Amino acid sequence: MCSSDLLSSCIKCGQCVQVCPVAAIRLDDIASGFGLGVPYIDARAQACDFSCDAVQCILACPTGSLTYRKPGSLGTRAGMPLARPPVLKAKEADAEPTLNLAERIGVARLSRPDACLAVQGRRFSGQARGADYRGRLRYVAVDRWKPIGVRDHPYERDLCNLCVSECPIKEAITMAETIAADGSRHYRPQVLEQCVGCGVCEMICPVEPTAIVIDPRQPWSA
Repeated sequence: MCSSDLLSSCIKCGQCVQVCPVAAIRLDDIASGFGLGVPYIDARAQACDFSCDAVQCILACPTGSLTYRKPGSLGTRAGMPLARPPVLKAKEADAEPTLNLAERIGVARLSRPDACLAVQGRRFSGQARGADYRGRLRYVAVDRWKPIGVRDHPYERDLCNLCVSECPIKEAITMAETIAADGSRHYRPQVLEQCVGCGVCEMICPVEPTAIVIDPRQPWSA
């Protein structure tokens, strides 16, 4: 993600890239339109799953381009601040389970509901993104600290809910269930206000093109 504030202070040093445990951050080569050497994240390729807990890219940034707190001179757009500190699922048992994150990156949106396996009431079995996909996630049940390849973690779900189960933020997305007049049950991923826009849902969606996307720099709206 990029803004005029980032562009004016980023020195393109690449330190944020070096410390990211899942290699989510890339440096633009102009092809993405951000500017040569500008760091960005392509969530579909590799999302930020907060494997570092403390957001190491912010700690590594030498210029303050990435920061926990915006300067007072920079206004905050409506809908960007989080209602409360986001709880990282991997840290729920810790004394301090929240992330030092006050504003969202963007917000998730079910862009293709007709393609969503949950909406279709379908199960999912196998590798979420296929054998060739190189993305990684932190699966706490496997290893608390070391992210592993998504292709090495096959799924077996009676109803596809990967966008919900793999979301690293508590209460950011849920599977809403409705019962039709004929008694049939219908399901739909529902994005909640605690969504920070990390992109894991977009990354893990097994549908191609993805059924859920992140709208970068977009505020929350009910």
